[in-house]
Amino acid sequence: MDLRGETPEHPLPALIWRPMAPADLDGVAGIALIGFPDHFEGRDCFENRLILWPQGCFVLADETDRPLGYLIAYPWRADEAPALNTLIAAIPDDAAVMYLHDLCLHPDARGQGATAAIVERLADQARAQGSPALALVAVNDATGFWARYGFSVRESEVMTAKLAGYGSDARYMIRPL
Repeated sequence: MDLRGETPEHPLPALIWRPMAPADLDGVAGIALIGFPDHFEGRDCFENRLILWPQGCFVLADETDRPLGYLIAYPWRADEAPALNTLIAAIPDDAAVMYLHDLCLHPDARGQGATAAIVERLADQARAQGSPALALVAVNDATGFWARYGFSVRESEVMTAKLAGYGSDARYMIRPL
């Protein structure tokens, strides 16, 4: 095993990002429990986002089509984030950014460059749709991780109060496109 944590000893073959399908939701919910045990979101939350904005929902699948990761994103208001584990009725008419709701990889799929590929794909998609920025809430002390992909912390008194439910280390981050 590479002790630097850069690549697994036995890389998984043929990991590909593909559009998420309803059949993937159980796998996605299982991966979320592994990656975010302190930030629970149920299967119904993921299903809600897939129904509202399917073009922003992706699964990282192996050669057997088993989900090993996911990304969920959708247009949202700038300097806002939906509360954890809540259903939303619609994409807001005044959406101003592409909100990266969640990205999570199963431990078996980490360290193989999959994150860079999907973040850039999302950035290209958002740019093509006229979005000026990607936005997200970094949790689990992940600001350094997201900074590597061009995100920076955006301080806001309104967001600080809203992020209390995400944990004390949660930070709202933006990546201009």
